[in-house]
Amino acid sequence: MRTREGRRGLLFICILAVVLLALVLLSFGLGRYAVPPAEVIRILLSRIFPVTPSWTEQMETAVISIRLPRILLACMVGGCLSAAGTAYQSVFRNPMAAPDILGASSGACFGAALAILLGFSRSGVTALAFVSSLLSVALVYAIARRAKGNPVTMLLLAGVMIGSLFSACTSYVKLVADPTNQLPAITYWLMGSLSGTRMNAVGFAAVPMLIGLAPLLALRWRINLLTLDEEEARSMGVNTGRLRLVVILCATVLTAACVAVSGMIGWVGLVIPHLSRKLVGSNCRYLLPASTIFGAIFLLLVDNISRNLLTTEIPIGILTAFVGAPFFLYLMTRKEQLL
Repeated sequence: MRTREGRRGLLFICILAVVLLALVLLSFGLGRYAVPPAEVIRILLSRIFPVTPSWTEQMETAVISIRLPRILLACMVGGCLSAAGTAYQSVFRNPMAAPDILGASSGACFGAALAILLGFSRSGVTALAFVSSLLSVALVYAIARRAKGNPVTMLLLAGVMIGSLFSACTSYVKLVADPTNQLPAITYWLMGSLSGTRMNAVGFAAVPMLIGLAPLLALRWRINLLTLDEEEARSMGVNTGRLRLVVILCATVLTAACVAVSGMIGWVGLVIPHLSRKLVGSNCRYLLPASTIFGAIFLLLVDNISRNLLTTEIPIGILTAFVGAPFFLYLMTRKEQLL
């Protein structure tokens, strides 16, 4: 029999799922070229069922080739960043833990900046950013293993050090980049954007995101045990060291995949888990799926604003900071504990 908290958690998860579906359908109709909702649905159904065309070729291009990949990637990146933030906050028992806490974002930024400097294609930039992100976290883990002291504390300290090192490397790449073409491209990438997204980027990100997210969802009830003392968790038959490593690896893969395809998008993985915690509580059995869906809603909503607010698209990383920072300050000034 489900507890009151469990029923509340499931209710909010269902509500969030319905809101996400409605927002996805609404997002297809938003843009410089308006497409009626009925035509959006017919165009999407035509990819599965035989439907007599009642739309123009321009409508189909706008929906399928331009908006569909962007909407999918916004949902994927928002959901995975939020899931990674939830996992990190649970593992480190730290309300300030975010997806870039182990240097994954800094590593990806350096990889992308280096790829742009070397003249790589868009796919090459994404691939090198992903590899560099994983490399940075591998360095963090190797250093933390050799250091003496609390393993969690050593991970955090090594993450700060490696993140700072890769940030310095990125600054040097910007220094030597061509100020006419390369430097603006690097700067724009670092701001975070989903502009120009195509299905190949969605396909590239989908595999590592699935590899990272599926184990987290499968182990979500065990993640709760990481908030207990080591001895208490071991008495329940859980190898906390192995579980912590699996959760960190999965969250890192999620972070690397997100940053590689979208650039630096901050605050999603920090703020959304706290908002989700207010809705469903701290039980990761409900918190992790709720946070994932909520993150997808948030980033899709912000992306809709970024591409429709002004004639010139605003980088999404700027908007998430404008929204996330004040909201987190609000959460901090409340009397309840964050975590």
